Amino acid sequence: MSASDHVQQILDTLPAKLGVYLMKDGTGAVIYVGKAVNLRSRVRSYFQQSVTHPKIARLAAAVEDIDFIITASELEALILEMNLIKRYRPKYNVRLKDDKRYPYIKVHWADDFPKVTVTRRMDLSDGSRYFGPYTSPWAVHQTLDLLRKIFPYLTCNRQITGQDERACLYYDINLCGGPCIGAVGRQEYRATIQRLMDFLNGRSDQVVAQLEARMTAAAERMDFETAALIRDQLGAIERVIEKQKIVSFTDVDQDVIAFARQDGDTCAQVFFIRAGKLIGQEHFMLDGTEDEECATIMAEFVKQFYDEAAYVPPEVLLPDQVHEAKVIERWLGEKRGTRVTLKVPRRGKKRELIQMAAENAAETLSMLRSQWEADRSRHVEALSELQQALDLPEPPSRIECFDISTTQGVLTTGSMVVFVQGAPLKRDYRRFNVRGLDRPDDLESMRQVLSRRFRRWQEVDRAARADTAWAVLPDLLLVDGGKGQLSAAVDVLSEFDLLDRVPVAALAKQHEEIFLPGREESIRLPRRSQGLFLVQRVRDEAHRFAISHHRQRRGQIGVASILDSVPGVGPKRRQALLTAFGSLTGLRQATVDEIAAVPGIPRHVAESVKESL
Repeated sequence: MSASDHVQQILDTLPAKLGVYLMKDGTGAVIYVGKAVNLRSRVRSYFQQSVTHPKIARLAAAVEDIDFIITASELEALILEMNLIKRYRPKYNVRLKDDKRYPYIKVHWADDFPKVTVTRRMDLSDGSRYFGPYTSPWAVHQTLDLLRKIFPYLTCNRQITGQDERACLYYDINLCGGPCIGAVGRQEYRATIQRLMDFLNGRSDQVVAQLEARMTAAAERMDFETAALIRDQLGAIERVIEKQKIVSFTDVDQDVIAFARQDGDTCAQVFFIRAGKLIGQEHFMLDGTEDEECATIMAEFVKQFYDEAAYVPPEVLLPDQVHEAKVIERWLGEKRGTRVTLKVPRRGKKRELIQMAAENAAETLSMLRSQWEADRSRHVEALSELQQALDLPEPPSRIECFDISTTQGVLTTGSMVVFVQGAPLKRDYRRFNVRGLDRPDDLESMRQVLSRRFRRWQEVDRAARADTAWAVLPDLLLVDGGKGQLSAAVDVLSEFDLLDRVPVAALAKQHEEIFLPGREESIRLPRRSQGLFLVQRVRDEAHRFAISHHRQRRGQIGVASILDSVPGVGPKRRQALLTAFGSLTGLRQATVDEIAAVPGIPRHVAESVKESL
């Protein structure tokens, strides 16, 4: 049966029920996820001869299989569709551009003395409070640096008893209240963290009023040092408030969302209004928006953004109506716990906010496109310089760089990093554990790593599989080192009959020299050339990737060897301890009682573990 016959058979047997459908290509990859009140009529509509929408036509031509899932309600279908899009990131769906998780500020509110940290994962079951998302980690840490000066909070992992002999440096420089030494009690510390959360929620007026009252009380009891400290905190708050714009004279929480589109690129801008003040804004890029109507883009963005958002306001302002608005409102209401309204203002102050967000989105998109164009220009210049300097037949679109990491010959590891068109392609990075060497030997390690890489290419090539990381040969093979490493690479390429197909070079760090096969003299690129910047970046990334893996292995072996030397700890108990505490640091910080609470660990063994650490 041909692919088209198979698809037609599925179309003929689809049920006329509510559900979610998954369209797949010839490799079995999910390329589109959708939902429908009537699966039969909705899915069949993609394959009508009258379809003129270019994106639907391309999708229908690529489909070779269709799965579906029946759901009990539209809300259940919406949630399932979102989860499947998040899981598969289908090519033809509108989706947030970055597949990484965005950073949040996390307040560990369930703890007696809550810490404030940065996280990329929300766990709403642990009692913590989250603020975000932020698109820039830099913005998160800048915010925390400011907050810590106003509301000194804990960052250490001490067990707070209030009876420590000494506080750390942060207490001395007023960046921590010192609960560890009893300088502040539990109630006072939690009040500080509550003010921090109020401030993040835009309730700055309440925070200012509370601090002014505390400053006045401190001055009246002649505690001028405390009064001066609060005065400085109020000054820092005022500098922040000056940047916040009052956009409403009502105590209202709103998000304002608008979009800008240009040549297939789409930027969404979100304004966060809390208690009538514009306290922040973030932009998000979207994929899969080409040839897509605005209502669909808006609906998909709203669903994906609020699926990850830490807070849902009672009102969301949009530039136009979205598909399935009622279902989305119901879903948002369940997340918030009270009613949420999607509004499309036509006039007045709210419409002005939409227009302001749209202008910001357009400016942001224009700036990003200019940056992308400048980056492309630098990449083209760098690749052209490398082609000329290394006498390559064409600019090296795909560069693979290999590095070796070892400490006194122990746990030697190798790394392979890949850059395509001057940018890292992290999904093609690979790590290698070097085995079988009884002494440190960087050259033999490099031979082993390269041999394994090209043996995988040979296997994939013979099997005619499209495993990109191994199947595609590099346009330039770069090894970290000098003539010795270059010789090892040449030997491996000769072994696999690839010396004429894969150009190879070695980059020596001491003088940033490039060595080529058959040439006695090294090549030195101009110090400020884009070509040199690129090979340095590739080499440094390979070095970082190798060292990170080596440290991870060394840490694992270190914990295991330490625990193996503890009387009464065998493989099972060692595994139980590592599972319970995660790392040597976590185990060191645990008390004897906490260690003894691990299933299978008697108290005398727990005491031995604590003593050994």
